[in-house]
Amino acid sequence: MKVRSIVLFILLISVSISFSQNKIEKVIFKDQIINYGKTTVDDPEIIRLQGGRVILKKVTVPKFKKGTDVNIKLSLRSNGDKWDKSGSCFVITNPDDISFLNIAEAKAEFPKDSYVNEKHGGVKATENYKPVVELLRFMTPFGVGHYSNDKVKHRKPVYVPKWEKEVVWNEDISDLESIVSDTFYVGVWIDTWTKVGYKIDLSLSYSGRPKTQRNVIPLINVVSYVKGQALPYFFAEGPLEYTFNLDKNIKNAKLHYITTGHGGHSGGDEFIKIKNSVLFNEKTVIDTIPWRDDCASFRRFNPTSGVWLRKDSTYYRDRKAKTYKIKEIEERLASSDLSRSNWCPGSKVTPYVAELGDLKLGEQNLTISIPATKAEKDKTNHWLVSAYITYER
Repeated sequence: MKVRSIVLFILLISVSISFSQNKIEKVIFKDQIINYGKTTVDDPEIIRLQGGRVILKKVTVPKFKKGTDVNIKLSLRSNGDKWDKSGSCFVITNPDDISFLNIAEAKAEFPKDSYVNEKHGGVKATENYKPVVELLRFMTPFGVGHYSNDKVKHRKPVYVPKWEKEVVWNEDISDLESIVSDTFYVGVWIDTWTKVGYKIDLSLSYSGRPKTQRNVIPLINVVSYVKGQALPYFFAEGPLEYTFNLDKNIKNAKLHYITTGHGGHSGGDEFIKIKNSVLFNEKTVIDTIPWRDDCASFRRFNPTSGVWLRKDSTYYRDRKAKTYKIKEIEERLASSDLSRSNWCPGSKVTPYVAELGDLKLGEQNLTISIPATKAEKDKTNHWLVSAYITYER
């Protein structure tokens, strides 16, 4: 019995050592600026698009024949930008075919079938074009890092002990292992329009622990990564319809859906509840109102958030009277505290996942309905949406 236990213990140690030897952490970006108007090239391996608002890098990691867990870690600090901005970390899955990198370099055009309308190309996957797959959707906080000092101490509420120096997002992306192995392009987009912008760190971690592998089918992505793509306001005009074909039967399919609402000031889609309905082959698979009402919990990341005072009443203990009383006070309300359409300043955005089961080869239909508010003049209502399928290899 003792010999058996010793042998088992040795085997466990051997397996543990094997996993640790296969573990890889790939640092992709370190202290890298994303801004608008950066012209200097500080790393020849980095590709800059949209005046520096998009950065790309070619990455190579070993293939894991038996699969692996994968985790993405992105850290962000303001380099002077005070505002909350949309952000997306993504991977180009087919660098040898048409991609938005080819479009940006004027080497190709978006296929006609990828258009929603004449202003919105590159949204739908076609036979020779695949929109990028989002590894992580995030929202920058107000001024974290650059403004995390005593100069804004009067903005800090009593429940925040200190302003954070950065915001760090982690996400398990093991379902996407097949597109972040071997050689691929990883990029980050931040919707900043300032010369100072932000600084980021980005890494991918591979555990080396065997895991059931899944393939990825990119479907749609409406984020405007490339110059010439208009702001995606078209959900106000009707549902987004997409038809595609499977060339084989697939098992245990899952639909991954990422969505956030933006724009329109206080009465716009950023601040009002709007249902998202997603149908696959005419069956409703996601039917929800994407909403975050916990934004005040991110206050420590938002030193430059606008602050208002509003009258309120509080129930407190009067020390002299040794009893509880009600008193009118002025409460501090920060812009970053406000509830929003599936995001908070400083939050990541977790995909909704719908189980599709086994799918037969042939035609498939995806419909996304968002009764959005129409974009008018300076009211830039729009929804940032992307979707892809994963299935067992």
